[in-house]
Amino acid sequence: MGGPCRRISQFVLKVHSRCDLSCDHCYVYQHADQTWRGRPVRMTLATVRAVAQRIAEHAREHELPVVHVVLHGGEPLLLGAAGLREVLAELRAAITPWTRLDLRMQTNGVLLDEELCRLFVEYDVRVGVSFDGDRAANDRHRFFAHGGSSHEHVRRALALLRRPEHRASYAGILCTIDVRNDPDRVYEALLAESPPRVDLLLPHATWDHPPQRPGPEPTPYADWLGRIHRRWVDDGRPVPIRMFEALLPGGGGTEAFGVAPADVLVVEADGTWEQVDSLKTAYHGAAGTGFDVFDHSVDEVARHPGVAVRQDGVAGLCATCRACPVVDRCGGGLYAHRWRTGSGFDNPSVYCADLLRLVDTVGAHPPPTAPVPRQRQASSSLSGAESTTSPVDEVLDDLATGYGSAETLRLLAATQLSLTRALLAACRGRSGAIAAWELLVHLDQAAPEAVRAVLAHPFARPALVHRLDTSALTGPSAPGDPLPAFALAAALRAGVAAAVRVPVWADTITVPTLGSLVLPGLSGSAEVTARPGEFRVRSGSVEQVVLLDPTAPPSPGWQPTRDVSVPGGRLLIEDGDPYRDCYGQPVQPRLELPAARALGRTLAQAWRVVHRDVPAHAAALDGGLRAVVPLAPDPARPLRSATARHAFGAVAVTPHPDPETMAVLLVHEWQHAKLGAALDLCDLVGPGEGTRIRVPWRPDPRPPEGVLQGVYAHLAITQVWQARAVTGGGDASAHAAHFLAWTRDGADALLASRSLTAAGERFVGRLRHALEETRAGAG
Repeated sequence: MGGPCRRISQFVLKVHSRCDLSCDHCYVYQHADQTWRGRPVRMTLATVRAVAQRIAEHAREHELPVVHVVLHGGEPLLLGAAGLREVLAELRAAITPWTRLDLRMQTNGVLLDEELCRLFVEYDVRVGVSFDGDRAANDRHRFFAHGGSSHEHVRRALALLRRPEHRASYAGILCTIDVRNDPDRVYEALLAESPPRVDLLLPHATWDHPPQRPGPEPTPYADWLGRIHRRWVDDGRPVPIRMFEALLPGGGGTEAFGVAPADVLVVEADGTWEQVDSLKTAYHGAAGTGFDVFDHSVDEVARHPGVAVRQDGVAGLCATCRACPVVDRCGGGLYAHRWRTGSGFDNPSVYCADLLRLVDTVGAHPPPTAPVPRQRQASSSLSGAESTTSPVDEVLDDLATGYGSAETLRLLAATQLSLTRALLAACRGRSGAIAAWELLVHLDQAAPEAVRAVLAHPFARPALVHRLDTSALTGPSAPGDPLPAFALAAALRAGVAAAVRVPVWADTITVPTLGSLVLPGLSGSAEVTARPGEFRVRSGSVEQVVLLDPTAPPSPGWQPTRDVSVPGGRLLIEDGDPYRDCYGQPVQPRLELPAARALGRTLAQAWRVVHRDVPAHAAALDGGLRAVVPLAPDPARPLRSATARHAFGAVAVTPHPDPETMAVLLVHEWQHAKLGAALDLCDLVGPGEGTRIRVPWRPDPRPPEGVLQGVYAHLAITQVWQARAVTGGGDASAHAAHFLAWTRDGADALLASRSLTAAGERFVGRLRHALEETRAGAG
């Protein structure tokens, strides 16, 4: 096995392979890999001696200044004081002549007693204890096989470690997150144990077996951790929390974060060398190397491809991660969390959306002594100093111009797609459509662009949010599980024959991005067999065939989604997807063909008007607007438009024949869509409740986020009318002055309200600067 030899400085020894607890979230016993069943209960002294000699050999040859050895399990305390003393003595005797040995142990703490504490002080062993917080949180997962609570046992162990004579051996607490627990109570329970350090651990999950997401929010883990982070910051960071420190710019990273090489190997109880054992959550045998300590050196194991790939930094990540602006802090997340059948580990983390938001949450509150962020590019300032803005700052600065570059729009779209994928993974746990899920997984590997096109559809995310909202799962407003429809649409786009049982709602089967099958008499669900050129729909004993011929008039029962050619590509006129009704305003039923064609002509002309007046805004439209939803007419409000926070890529408008007017509506609503996506990326408004701000465009005081949305939209309208004033004069100058005054007053009121985060103040400040540049252009 060729390739350069990599230095390994961290070793995990599974000295006892069984446990006295029966935690239901344990990756060793409860997840995909079950190799523990064929291994000895404890590591023999001969195996310990062989391990120690291999580590010493590696330290000597590579002149390592320190090696870290962690006693692990199962539960290492099951060895007892005598057995642990033998292990510790062997390790110290073999390794300390060649390097400094940092000895640690991870335990559930149940068996910890004074004799063991004295032993750990004697051998200078730092002990970490697994503890999930208050009793309700800890006992949700960490219990005995008979179901009894472990909470008081663990608290007793932590009290022993806090004693002055044992304190030197107290390493800290490892807490596995469950978003159903109260984060404030968990935080308070952890701090009550006075730990030297806290490790917060995301529960192990993969794309095949995604984490629990109990509500409709797309980033529940980031939100849960964000609450703890706010408490921690407000309390003056009373204890180091490794996750938060690792995610700061220059924070150094951990195995779970950052792109520094991972240099850890595991030795199982039988002497088998394994990769990092969190891989056991992926599939049976995932951590295996085929090597053991008796016949293979550390250098040989370090050249194993599975070990080597985790040492390649950014180059070892998937294309999505390599293109991400926060890859230097997230590092693609924990390697095991990227697993997906078909594409292996060549994926973002299943927690991608949460990590993206969490990076921003942590980065928005650096400690006073935080490392200076990695410098990215030269500044254009006269001083010649280099910029230290973060990638998220760069995105927000770009959007604050009022426009947003093509690169920024691509990032926003990629972020939204990650959120949709996270929601899709959450819905999988509530879906009984196993065959549809497996088809989607297969197509995601075989025809990824087809799946991407479906999941990037603006109304895929509203469908998933609706599915996760348990109050909306029944009744006439529930079109049903969206996964089968996604799989059907992706198969058609890929040209792959597929049979899927799809929900029927109001005699309609929706095929997202493509159209709808309207077949009166269907109910509940129907088996749809799709192949290039046709559908076969069976419901009960009735089978209907619907032909799909793009060169001929639509077959009876098939209502294709209409589109129109615009400079940015093809723009859908979306009047069929049931989840388009997410704007808080009545949407138009399917348009008759003449009305659809008229709207298409107006939209195409309006798009050209935007290109004429404000090319930068036109580029932003080209970069992301993919669908327009017709709103139902309202004689009292003929010029209505709307944006839905979850439907990035779409706006809703009341059809209007004037392209000049339609152009303003498109620009206005696309501002809301861009800002909504930015708010998914970064908090711009602080968490305080009850603040209301008076603005000139509304009679009622508005919440800060509503004011921010209005200011950002009005900045764009100011820019449109100013451009028209330069070329046409007349009423355009008055309109430009009117919107400029509104935007300026709104921005100033926002800044004076002290309701913004630091990132929000920077954003509005730069937006204010862009407004002044627009005003200067008017002069």
